[in-house]
Amino acid sequence: MSSPSPSTKKATGPGGSHPRQQLLSRREVYKARNKSLLMYTSAIIVIAVGVTYAAVPLYRVFCSATGFGGTPMTGTGRFEADRLVPIENAHRIKVHFNADTSDQLPWKFVPQQKFVTVLPGETSLAFYRAKNEGDKDIIGIATYNVTPDRVAPYFAKVECFCFEEQRLLAGEEVDMPLFFFIDKDILEDPACRMLDDVVLSYTFFKARRNAQGHLEPDAPEDVVQTSMGFGGYEMAPKVEDRKSKEAEKSKPQTPS
Repeated sequence: MSSPSPSTKKATGPGGSHPRQQLLSRREVYKARNKSLLMYTSAIIVIAVGVTYAAVPLYRVFCSATGFGGTPMTGTGRFEADRLVPIENAHRIKVHFNADTSDQLPWKFVPQQKFVTVLPGETSLAFYRAKNEGDKDIIGIATYNVTPDRVAPYFAKVECFCFEEQRLLAGEEVDMPLFFFIDKDILEDPACRMLDDVVLSYTFFKARRNAQGHLEPDAPEDVVQTSMGFGGYEMAPKVEDRKSKEAEKSKPQTPS
């Protein structure tokens, strides 16, 4: 009579878990870590691309929010009803309107009034008129600035046509409204005391699309910056210009 065979014990790891189960568990952990890393990397790439595309709009928002370089304020936080009340005993300020067009744009662009006089806190409506004197439909885009520069933080525009696509058909003529006010806080600024005159200038350019697909003035960068009141400032070169210069430097030079 044969004796029963001894039972075979299964190998177990620490804690009584099977080695195959431990291996699967480690694989799941690594898979989860790799998935998280991929998600974080993708998020960083998306944010970086978004910042690149938003650079120009963010720059305009910054200028509009701070009045930097003579850029009039356009933020909505200053439009509360209690701030849009004329200061009756204040000194009136004469706002002059100026209009220019680039040589490449066959438009006639003029203000409908030479000037208006306003009190701090008083809203005012003005108009510009543009006519496409060319034989083709054209998209234009306008830049603007206000002088003297110290007035910019207090010059607020409620409605404006600047930095927006303006498409005019051949021979078309349109009126463009401008609704603005000078914030009453200007009365508390010693640099703006006894200020009599302000000049608001618009310059229309033919529009083009840059590498990011944004509309921008079709003109040399120094001309555009001057039209916005930044002529006296040293500006950093655009990303595409820097890349172009770096590519030129990296090219192998042929011996003469």
